[in-house]
Amino acid sequence: MNVFITGANRGLGRALVQYALNNHHHVFATYRNDPGDLKNDTDERLSLFQVDVTNDHDLENVVDELKRSDTEIDVLINNAGLLIGREASIDFVSKEDLMKSFEVNAVGPALCVKHLLPLLKSGEMKKIINISSDSARLMNPYAGDYPYGMAKVALNMLTKKLNAELNKDQLQCISVHPGWMHTDMGGEHAPEDPNTIAQSIFEKIILRNERLPSDVVDFNGEAMNL
Repeated sequence: MNVFITGANRGLGRALVQYALNNHHHVFATYRNDPGDLKNDTDERLSLFQVDVTNDHDLENVVDELKRSDTEIDVLINNAGLLIGREASIDFVSKEDLMKSFEVNAVGPALCVKHLLPLLKSGEMKKIINISSDSARLMNPYAGDYPYGMAKVALNMLTKKLNAELNKDQLQCISVHPGWMHTDMGGEHAPEDPNTIAQSIFEKIILRNERLPSDVVDFNGEAMNL
């Protein structure tokens, strides 16, 4: 299976890469600036690309390279994300934080699907995984976290719209809430281990034979109410 993972250099992205490699899948991993310890991984099934997911040119270059080698993509995992302006109340939230969060967390995934779609249509699994967040649940909002929460709501709408458009091509898009993880973004007090979450996302969502109960699920593949 060929898996394309954005934001793969740390946190959940890095855990997803490792799980995929450990289970003999080929991984196309992207990072924006620093590849981290990915640069030391000598697994021949790992291909690294420096990509800003908000940059059309970067994505076009990756797709051109994959096309030259007749590569198909079975699963796209839109994991790259940005958490900024979290503590700002509405009277202090900045336009810059809002716009940047939307650009990375919602526009970036849309552009990734746009450019990788021909490779996904020719793949076998035909799955798009958008890493969402509990902060996007309209039924249970909490104060603050405006840039991230609002952008993840937009990401969930992207999931819904992609399913409406791409169902005819047997492509399925799923928003996944990965839980509160012990990562740079989640912080040291987070209860969940990203390696455990990565395993669950693969085994209970990506490799699941039957169709999921919803296109917005938690990391165990259980339906979540928006």
